[in-house]
This record gives sequence, C-alpha cells and structure tokens, in this order.
Amino acid sequence: MKLNELKVPLGAKHKKKRLGRGDSSGHGGTSTKGHKGHKARSGYKLSFNFEGGQMPLVRRLPKRGFTHLKKHKIEIVNLNQIEKLFQDGEEVTIEKLKEKGLIEKGQFVKILSEGELTKKFIIFAHHFSKKAKEKIEKAGGKVNIIKVKKNV
Repeated sequence: MKLNELKVPLGAKHKKKRLGRGDSSGHGGTSTKGHKGHKARSGYKLSFNFEGGQMPLVRRLPKRGFTHLKKHKIEIVNLNQIEKLFQDGEEVTIEKLKEKGLIEKGQFVKILSEGELTKKFIIFAHHFSKKAKEKIEKAGGKVNIIKVKKNV
C-alpha cells in the first residue's frame, strides 16, 4: 500500500451543492432560498432583536428610572482594620489603604468607628463618622478631610 493509492471509503465524502447553476442541477432558479422575502436577498442580515415587524419587546416595555451619572461608590474602612495594619504615628492615605488591600477602586473612602484605637494616626479620607473622629482625636491622632472638586 502506498500513500498515492489510498482512497476515501465509499459514502464518506459528499458532493457539494452547486447552487444557482440551472434547473437541471436541482438547485437552480431560487437556489434553495424559496421565493422572495428578506431572507432570499443577498447581504441578508437580521438584527438580534428583530421580531418580524412586530413592535420590539424593548420598545413595548415601559421605561422607568434613570442612571445617576455622578453617583460614587464609597469604600468603608473601620478603625480596627487600620489599627491592625498600620504602625503608631503613621500617615494613613488612600494610596496606602489600596496597597494594604483595605479598599479596591472606590472613589470615596469613609472611616467608621468599629473597634478600639490605641495608636496615633494621621488619617486622610473623604468622610469620617462622628465617633471615628472622636476616637482618632482621643488617641492623639489627626483627621484630614479630602476635598473633592465638583464638575459642574
């Protein structure tokens, strides 16, 4: 047996349909596309939400509410988390909070008062709860509120 003598088994290979080559081919005339209509035309492409001319579902349903474009995500950090991860007298900035994994990608940071504070910290954040401010200042630390520029 040689490579050039190999043959495909009978019935394993089908002849390709030759469309639009006259009536004697069995696939002439309309080339198996039926008569007229959208799908019979060349370049046919139907949008995913086309419902045959019926009013699409997206347009039939009532519209409600809106998306507030200036809405910001607030990341929350508790004092006990800061106590664990930072040294006494250290500055706590948003960049350092991201490095330590306390916040991800929120645009604003709020410090809450959960836990006790024994170390002094200089904390920079956008918001502080009243109790958190009191605890930080009682421990001898300092609170710095970051001002945000408003796009008007």
